[in-house]
Amino acid sequence: MNTFPPARALPLLRPGRRAACLAAALACAGPAQVLAMEAFPARPITLIVPNPPGGSNDVFARAIGKRLGDALGQPVVVDNKAGAGGSVGAGLAARAQPDGYTLLFVSSTYTTNAAIQTSLPFDPVHAFAPVAMVAKGPMILTVNNELPVKTPQELLALAKSQPGKLNYASSGVGSINHFATHQYAQVAGVQMTHVPYKGMAPAINDLIGGHIQVLIASGPSILPTVKAGKVRALGVTSATPSAVAPGLAPLAANGAPGYESGLWWGILTPSGTPAPVVARLNTEINRILGQDEIKDLLLREGAEPDPKTPDAFGAQLRGDIEQWRRIARQADIKAD
Repeated sequence: MNTFPPARALPLLRPGRRAACLAAALACAGPAQVLAMEAFPARPITLIVPNPPGGSNDVFARAIGKRLGDALGQPVVVDNKAGAGGSVGAGLAARAQPDGYTLLFVSSTYTTNAAIQTSLPFDPVHAFAPVAMVAKGPMILTVNNELPVKTPQELLALAKSQPGKLNYASSGVGSINHFATHQYAQVAGVQMTHVPYKGMAPAINDLIGGHIQVLIASGPSILPTVKAGKVRALGVTSATPSAVAPGLAPLAANGAPGYESGLWWGILTPSGTPAPVVARLNTEINRILGQDEIKDLLLREGAEPDPKTPDAFGAQLRGDIEQWRRIARQADIKAD
């Protein structure tokens, strides 16, 4: 089985040219793929969200699903299947028929789970075909107000002068912000001590109280606290400035050259789904990501649209899993 089998996305074109591209795709496809393309979708599509209702995964999935259903002429039903850090819903999706009628909405947490979980009920690389990247967002480096630093360079200088004395929080061992902060310290050549919490809220409370000094967190979870003046923001983890946190510079440009980390969201489908079906889904989702309403919604949740071809999304997903697995081995990061 190929790793993330390629599926070419149709470009965003006017209706007449889009029809011509679809015809060309049909001409190149085999009989089974032609049948799938002609019939798809003939019934409702299920979009599994492996998280509880209310979080960014759920919000994004419902917004994209509603518009995707309108575009395809069939309902897209969002089905929350939470449990085991997302592996319950992902396992259900992995066992579904590879026909395009079951989709899985994932985030970057999918890749960190794959790096530390040794007994997942599916192969995180081979079980799925990438459909579309939906969005990306930076995380924010923040510090306690009492820490005598106002720039990333000052933080790194302090950390170098006191190896291991600064404590950084995460929302749990193996969480995305745990990996991102460890990677940041590694790139910058400093040592800080990890303090895991059960969730982001207690971590933020202890950052405010000075029990820990450093926290990398998503925009929505930490920016209200920054704006209230309770903690200080120093920079973003993305490679370039982000509209999510205007005015904050990338950490890579301030003492951690080459550093990049962040959050992303995307859609997968069981491996073996016909390429023309994947291509149509990718085309429609990419078109939806260009809508102003979607852009505004994403920005409110700390993200920006990031349309990609299935191949490009697959390459990023594979690369992230490989990177986090390497860091997990080096740092002996294991699931609790």
